[in-house]
Amino acid sequence: MPSAPDPRQPNRTRQPASRPAQPGQRPAQPTQRAAQSAARPVQSSSRSAQPVQRTGQQPSARSVQYPASHAAQQPTARSAQPAGGARFKQQVPTQRTQVPQSHSHHARGSHGVAPATRSSYNTHARRGAQKKSSPVPMIIGVVVAVIALATIAFFVVPAVKGFFAGEDTKVTAGQQVTVTIPDGASGDAIASILSENHIVENPKDYYAAVKKLNADMSLKPGTYSFTTLMDATKVVQQLMEGPNAGSNALTIPEGLTVDQVADRVAQAYDSISKEDFLNQAKASNYVDDYSFLKGAANDSLEGFLFPKTYSLGDSPTADDVIRAMLDQFKTEYKSLDFASCEAKIKERYGVEMSDYDIVNLASIVEREGLNADQRAHVASVFYNRLAGKLDGLRYLNSDATMMYVTGGEVTADDLQSDSPYNTYKHEGLPPTPICSPSLEALKATLEPTDSDDLYFYITQGEEYFSQTYEEHQQSWN
Repeated sequence: MPSAPDPRQPNRTRQPASRPAQPGQRPAQPTQRAAQSAARPVQSSSRSAQPVQRTGQQPSARSVQYPASHAAQQPTARSAQPAGGARFKQQVPTQRTQVPQSHSHHARGSHGVAPATRSSYNTHARRGAQKKSSPVPMIIGVVVAVIALATIAFFVVPAVKGFFAGEDTKVTAGQQVTVTIPDGASGDAIASILSENHIVENPKDYYAAVKKLNADMSLKPGTYSFTTLMDATKVVQQLMEGPNAGSNALTIPEGLTVDQVADRVAQAYDSISKEDFLNQAKASNYVDDYSFLKGAANDSLEGFLFPKTYSLGDSPTADDVIRAMLDQFKTEYKSLDFASCEAKIKERYGVEMSDYDIVNLASIVEREGLNADQRAHVASVFYNRLAGKLDGLRYLNSDATMMYVTGGEVTADDLQSDSPYNTYKHEGLPPTPICSPSLEALKATLEPTDSDDLYFYITQGEEYFSQTYEEHQQSWN
């Protein structure tokens, strides 16, 4: 969480749980075409008006009525009302002809509506000469419209409903949810189930995970135990493994403390009480089998009970559950190159980190950031603070570390306490991790964003990172 270098005025992260374009200049060519189009009726009208100029003479048949074949050859012949117009055998209704217009801004202003004219050519011949329109454009238009409506229904409508729903749509991460995927359910149906139960935040994340894992044909029906706002990739991986919601299913979400894990275990298994679990959850009981616990402070397993959904026996012991979690941490631990990343961190930030320090900082990053990108950036801020770039001091200034003590929101009085977890009062890392970090948080801490930022401000929909206190105040306000 962001903080000010001045302990008297801490700034903290608010964490709820992430021309008309100028018309083109093309006056020459379009205007010429428009002018030529407007000129044609004038030329042909001069020919049709010749008989009228012979004053006192009867108009010849040529000047009065053209044969139908001639009319078909003169489709553009239009003339102004001749003086002898009353002598025509057929009166054609007055028509207003729209002169072709150029797309040029200047050309449009120079064109108007042509004057009313009479036409003496055969209108039936003109209609017969028109080409039948192709149905292809109409079909394409219908397809595009259907796709657009489907997109709006699937993405836009839920977003708008969520916007107007306001506070009621906010969901707390980590709440246990049980869902059933029907046999033969389509991909869209599964996405809908996961989204409606807030297991994934956005259906698009689910589709991306399915594509990434090539899991289209590998999703299994059945009843599953998930938690709200899970990582979509983990959800799809579980759907590929198969149903996990039995009487022995235990789901541990990211960011829980040992005490909170004990609550979950006691709820899942009648054979284990919370007290039994806490008494067994000591690093000294497992350090011989799990070497990564050698640096654990206060004999605590904080940070090492890896978050996952576990399928154990109907009546496991506390030791069974703890070993399953430590085994999972060991698997994830081996997949990461701690030594190489620690060397790069020392070179970039001048901060020397042990494996235990990485887990410790990752637990803070887990609680401060809302997604992978944010967490990597938050990690860089903490490394800059540990490097003493905050007025030469190494304060982390994180509310999350004090929340580990208070169990809830942190007050101004809490920040004045002398608790070793008060990183406004004590420099460096807290004594132990403050929760069990996810694999993503561990990766973000091992591979932080390359930045010189010292402050951050993150809410559900906003994130600001800054290098100076003045910039931080502006983002806060």
